[in-house]
Amino acid sequence: MSNGISTRPAPVSEVSTGILLMFLSVFVSPLIDIFSKLAIATIPAAEITAARFVVQALCMLPIVVWRGSWKSFSWRANIFHAIRGAVITLSMVSFVTTLKYMPVADAIAIFFVEPIILTILSSIFLKETIGWRRYTACGVGFFGAMLIIQPSFQEVGYVALLPVVSAFCIAIFALMTRVLSHREDPWAMQFQMGIWGLLFCIILLAVGNGTGSDVFDSVIPDARGYLYLLGVGVTAATAGIFGVYAYRAAPASTLAPLQYFEIVSATIFAWLVFGDFPDAVKWLGIAIIIASGLYIIWRERRFASKPVSDTPQSALAP
Repeated sequence: MSNGISTRPAPVSEVSTGILLMFLSVFVSPLIDIFSKLAIATIPAAEITAARFVVQALCMLPIVVWRGSWKSFSWRANIFHAIRGAVITLSMVSFVTTLKYMPVADAIAIFFVEPIILTILSSIFLKETIGWRRYTACGVGFFGAMLIIQPSFQEVGYVALLPVVSAFCIAIFALMTRVLSHREDPWAMQFQMGIWGLLFCIILLAVGNGTGSDVFDSVIPDARGYLYLLGVGVTAATAGIFGVYAYRAAPASTLAPLQYFEIVSATIFAWLVFGDFPDAVKWLGIAIIIASGLYIIWRERRFASKPVSDTPQSALAP
């Protein structure tokens, strides 16, 4: 299926920029989960998600107005922004609900089937060239993630499936971001995602009001709860804009394995906040993830630096 996106390798400088931005995004992203876990003790998941979108939209609004990005809003593209808003809402509600019953690092470890899903979807829908080496690196990175946490589905039951639901939604979200970022302003995209996400959350909270559900029945937070909600929104906005620019600069299949570095920053933040210090096996997993990511970076830079006319067909499978 053609999507109008060239499969020609991005320039080395753009790929390097995309990699750097992805590192920044995955460093900040775990803070969303840290604040969410702190908030989920007293605030339902849908309300935490709604707060994220409120803060995110408010953070984006002045920039969108200042840059004149609102002029690029298109009713024709609204269906795509609505889908992005829907999948990110489902993803976060699922993941935040998981955090009430599981440690942050465990949930993230299960969630990290997402880069593998994204790599496969990129190959199918974006026609990005993906060879056995990159698939292997994804598999090695996933193995490292499992070493860090070693999640037990038997202990948590069906809740363990929620990070998988979240992962699939994020893969779809990232794929759409990759497509839209080539023709729309990143700040406008983040703003529209926040508006659509908030709309879906309002619907969920309206339906769940008075049901007693710890996922959909809204409450009035205390002062500390408001601070946690603010933290969720600000960190989500920051990580999100880094991610948009990253996908604009480099192929999704290149950035996907780098998302494993989120486990490293998540492990550090979880240790600082909740006192969970990795044991020797977890540190081994972190080392494997880093090695896998560095290999992907090296391989992509080597591939991107070759002129297309001089690149043999076999080299198009990095």
